[in-house]
Amino acid sequence: MNPAPDLVLFNADIRTMDDEVPRAEAVAICGNKITAVGSSIEIRALASRQTRQIDAERRLVLPGFNDAHVHFVAGGFQLSNVDLRDAKSPAELARRIGAHAKKLPAGCWITGGEWDHENWPGALLPEKNLIDAVTPAHPVFVQRTDGHMALANSLALKISGIVRETKDVPGGLIVRDERGEPTGVLKDAAMPLVEKLIPTPTFGEQISAARAAGEYAASLGVTSVQDMSADRDVAVYQTLLERGELETRIYAVRSIVSRETLLSRHGEFGDDVLRVGGLKGFSDGSLGSSTALFFESYSDAPENHGLLFDQMLPEGIMLGRVRAADRAHLQVMIHAIGDEANFRVLEIFKQAAEQNGPRDRRFRIEHAQHLRPQEVPRFGAEGVIPSMQPYHAIDDGRWCEKRIGRDRCKTAYAIRSLLDSGARVAFGTDWPVAPLNPMPSIYAAVTRRTLDGKNPGGWFPEQRISVAEAVRCYTANSAYAEFAENVKGTLTPGKLADLVMLDRNIFTIDPLEIATAKVLLTLADGSIVFERR
Repeated sequence: MNPAPDLVLFNADIRTMDDEVPRAEAVAICGNKITAVGSSIEIRALASRQTRQIDAERRLVLPGFNDAHVHFVAGGFQLSNVDLRDAKSPAELARRIGAHAKKLPAGCWITGGEWDHENWPGALLPEKNLIDAVTPAHPVFVQRTDGHMALANSLALKISGIVRETKDVPGGLIVRDERGEPTGVLKDAAMPLVEKLIPTPTFGEQISAARAAGEYAASLGVTSVQDMSADRDVAVYQTLLERGELETRIYAVRSIVSRETLLSRHGEFGDDVLRVGGLKGFSDGSLGSSTALFFESYSDAPENHGLLFDQMLPEGIMLGRVRAADRAHLQVMIHAIGDEANFRVLEIFKQAAEQNGPRDRRFRIEHAQHLRPQEVPRFGAEGVIPSMQPYHAIDDGRWCEKRIGRDRCKTAYAIRSLLDSGARVAFGTDWPVAPLNPMPSIYAAVTRRTLDGKNPGGWFPEQRISVAEAVRCYTANSAYAEFAENVKGTLTPGKLADLVMLDRNIFTIDPLEIATAKVLLTLADGSIVFERR
């Protein structure tokens, strides 16, 4: 006889994301596993006197969300850094940085930020002179929201030795004024000229940031994340795991450029809480920084096609890295934003697969934002996973046509077309680039209403998807994207007991309300890790 469950959640509207049993009223949990799913009468009959029973009061219950693309510890740090994401003008950016500087001892670096010049009248890039007066004793290096461009003040440039004569680096750009003087803005591969001098956080600070990130994730129903920049953070996660404090499941992804990474392990390692097995590379920059690589030039900068990232140079080096990683049975995922970058990565994946032979490799393109129509069907046909962030569509959609014109935008963030191609689209946020909260992302995928309110019917509404499809992309598909579909992603007996209860039913409410839905209860590994009071 099976033991009585430790916990029963009943009287719920459960959407399991399991095609065999898509709807249920109750779920039974024993330890960290789901043992039964069914009607309230059936499941409550399994309970003993010791079983904890939770009445869901007919609320919606879903599998725990799995964010397929985050920078988790960086997000934890950003929770306490200066927040510039919604600054509506350069003056407000300067005011917030100045106020933050007053809280810090002289000499402390000011980082984080997440500013977006597209929120400002005229959308002009900020300059060092804007913030020098309020930060005379603090070096500043605050990133744009996409992470591909940052603003340094004069003190940071001085410390870094960046002057008029400093040359640009491959895959990067030092923005200069009409006299050739650096303005303070650095793009992509030029950013490490300053970043390398920022003091590395202590291990204790990293632990605190990771713990803060985990608590925040639990409050949003995010029970699993796929960390795209986990190289030096794996030890942080291991420490938290040893202490019993790691409540978020982590799929840790490291940089593909490290030869030691490729040779240190054969395949993935770890368990259902912390697993290491992916390698990530970059092919280009971002649209917001005008460094995404396109076949045609930018509409607002005819001389610019974007940047081929330095990891792709010299020609053929990325193919060699992908081929070696694939031979070691390590999953490969490459960042690609522009249409030429996506084409180049698809070609690399195709060649590596042909040279290494058939296997279940699940190559991924991170973002897959701007595609030519002829590349869309290749994702489904070639089994390449588009790992996408739908919030970017309603954010960038405010100004995307200014950058690349309307025709190229028709297959921008082409989630509907990619799903129709047979591709397994996985959803994430790129946090802290975009909010970690899954609700605004689901809202974005379902409505495609840009943040400026100028597209009430949806920005290219033919690319909208249903709520059910969006939730699947955030749960079952994200699990598939990390080779974990047999242990999580659906509320199925035998799988891990990760689930979330919302305060409203996003399947039945007006789609415009989805973004404001809140998490009432989060269970991870069978335990309550968040409960709204």
